[in-house]
Amino acid sequence: MGTCVLLIVLAWNVVRLWSVTAAVVMSVVAAAIPPAAVIVGNLGSVAESELPRRRDQAGLDDEDL
Repeated sequence: MGTCVLLIVLAWNVVRLWSVTAAVVMSVVAAAIPPAAVIVGNLGSVAESELPRRRDQAGLDDEDL
């Protein structure tokens, strides 16, 4: 999060003096970092999780079907 704030602060206080386009690109990158981090961080937890079961199916195994 600190990296994103730093990118935005530098983009609009320093870089925009030389290039507005570069400042906009830096802001877009800063906006894309948090969602990308969430996706990467949750990849392992999604692969290891199970779907929730209904209460009436909680006691059933594959053998009971």
